[in-house]
Amino acid sequence: MTRYECRILLVDDEAELLEMVGSLLVKEGYHQVDRAADCSEALRLTRENEYQLVLLDIMLPDSDGFALFEQLRQIRGNGLPVIFLSARDEDHARLRGLGLGADDYITKPFLPEELLLRVKAVLRRTYHLDDETGTDRIGKALVDWGAGTICTDGEIYMLTAKEYVLLKKLCENRGRILSMNVLCDTLWPDGSYGYENSLMVHIRHLREKLEETPSKPEYLLTVRGLGYKLK
Repeated sequence: MTRYECRILLVDDEAELLEMVGSLLVKEGYHQVDRAADCSEALRLTRENEYQLVLLDIMLPDSDGFALFEQLRQIRGNGLPVIFLSARDEDHARLRGLGLGADDYITKPFLPEELLLRVKAVLRRTYHLDDETGTDRIGKALVDWGAGTICTDGEIYMLTAKEYVLLKKLCENRGRILSMNVLCDTLWPDGSYGYENSLMVHIRHLREKLEETPSKPEYLLTVRGLGYKLK
């Protein structure tokens, strides 16, 4: 698993902190970051999505983080990593959070670098998170896996999480035809994609970032009746 595949839920009632931490994580390459300002929204999102990590404030308007923590674990099991974020630095609060089974506890205010290191440590420990490095050249486009970007003619484009996974799969099988089923299973391993049209949308967006003329692709090719291949 890479950071681009990780989905993170950020729960805090401070709008500025939600925006700051959310933007920080996205900039670091965690492109799938959802935000909730209270317990009810956090529970709804957790029921609808599979998260690899939750960053959880203790003081929330409709309950507290400790109670929400136990509810999240009831929904997703004890394997869901949780890091508490709180302005409460009393030892008993920290010990209570860790005693419930949380993976870490960070006291506000915190340095951005500290948060990123803690997040990375928990994800590496839980999922053996890999840090992608290196580059690939596709025509005039340079793919930077570490930054999650494509640079073409001086323009830098960010890859979405799905685009990243899709392009990585194609690069690993360069010159080979990959069927739609294989690519769909790569993007949606739980089978939730529903229609092949969803794959076609991601292919089109990748071509817009890779190809000089997206409507007449030279590198990301359609093999009629079979699938796609990267030249």
